[in-house]
Amino acid sequence: MSDIESPLANHPLPQPRCVFISDRVMVRISGPGTDKFLQGQFSQQIDDVTQGHSPRAAACTPKGRAYCLTRLVRDGDDILMELPADLSDGTVTHLRKYLMLFRGTSMEVESDARIIGLLGDAAVEKLLPEGTGALAVAGDSVKINGGHVIRTMDTAEGMARYELWQTGDLDTSLQQALADIPAAPLADWQASEIAAGVALLTAATTESFVPQMLNWQHVGGIHFKKGCYTGQEVIARMHFLGQLKKSLFRYTCSDAGTLPAPGESLLDGDRSVGNVVNSVGFSDGHSEILAVVRHDAAEKSLVPESASDAVLSLRPLPYSVPEREKTDTPDT
Repeated sequence: MSDIESPLANHPLPQPRCVFISDRVMVRISGPGTDKFLQGQFSQQIDDVTQGHSPRAAACTPKGRAYCLTRLVRDGDDILMELPADLSDGTVTHLRKYLMLFRGTSMEVESDARIIGLLGDAAVEKLLPEGTGALAVAGDSVKINGGHVIRTMDTAEGMARYELWQTGDLDTSLQQALADIPAAPLADWQASEIAAGVALLTAATTESFVPQMLNWQHVGGIHFKKGCYTGQEVIARMHFLGQLKKSLFRYTCSDAGTLPAPGESLLDGDRSVGNVVNSVGFSDGHSEILAVVRHDAAEKSLVPESASDAVLSLRPLPYSVPEREKTDTPDT
């Protein structure tokens, strides 16, 4: 596998392909307090994080605003998680304030580890010709020599996607199989994340949204029956009282002179009705975005604040969002 740098994604997304996800880092939590620490800070039931199941999770402020969206992977007695590279220092520093209560437990960035995205079933079949049956649905994972292979959310167009979390040296056969998969730029993986409805926090959007606004419950990132954790009261109240009035939508953007930026407002006339979360440009000139938008405005003629001539068109997500049918509740 070789790295490819391009600011634009291919259209349509090619497969099979592998992508070095260079904008993420891997963090290892280890020690006797690992599970208790994570249980008190993240939206996932830590007992459900097993060698065969690697679910997503969120960490939030006491007001329920997400500052960390991640995946949790069981690696022996340790837990691995991913963080956006540009937010990792601040996130680790913040979480270590809680970690101080758990003597002998540490949280460190794995500088030699890497995460590789795999686009298409054929890509993972090259690595695991006899083991793909254990990767049937998003969150399924299998341990291999040197790491873990995890099924992640398919795109709305039906492309299967996987992640290889490499923590050590791969077997020679795995190295060769990986080298035989054509490489693709990071933008292709970012485009596939948008097409799968999976949000990524940035400096402009951290602590801006309750996880449900990012559809995090629909990508397996919230366990509503677990015990108390930071921000849980707000998240549970929004879920059980049906107070969600804005959530994550996917749009195609055409005729925009510049790529809409994370945090940028989406306007209905002069009124801001949402904010861009993630965006990616394609080689054919159009772009796609994920945006948190008010349910009652999502189908109106919206434009990004930076591009009044742009045209936004709704695109499908690979999952349903039934909360959008409830529009008669107080604003959040």
